[in-house]
Amino acid sequence: MESFARAYSICAAKSSDTEAFEVFHGLAGGVLTELQLHGSYAQQWGVDLRQVTPGIATRRYVDFLLATAWSQDIGVTAAAMAPCMRLYAYLGQQLAQPALPDHGYRDWIKTYSQGLFEDLACQLEALLEKYGQAGGSVHLAAQGAYAYAMQCELDFFQAAWEVDE
Repeated sequence: MESFARAYSICAAKSSDTEAFEVFHGLAGGVLTELQLHGSYAQQWGVDLRQVTPGIATRRYVDFLLATAWSQDIGVTAAAMAPCMRLYAYLGQQLAQPALPDHGYRDWIKTYSQGLFEDLACQLEALLEKYGQAGGSVHLAAQGAYAYAMQCELDFFQAAWEVDE
């Protein structure tokens, strides 16, 4: 997750206008709030996150995000980030239906199902719409980044089913 905050911060630094600068800073702040939620779960479960090695699918995804943020323009980076934001907003909203469940993942579902997270996803998608264009059509690099990020999301969730015990 820290890589997401770093990628958003890189985009904020690269932004040529105040609007994008502010939105990317807000997105980085949202990730820092998510990190607190994840930290509370880790503490509750007795997990030292400093000792956890990310799985291959996770590492591939965050390395891609950081490489994209450093090497590409903010439109391409927004394309690389958007699938995760949209997916988590969707999952949170779906898992909260018909009512927010009362179990150990309630706080996670509450975080991702609330309007605030949906608003952040929409803000990122607006940046993608504004900066992911080249000559009036979708930038090919943005298309490729979006497609690769979708594959990374699939691989991330698939990895949970393939853990060796």
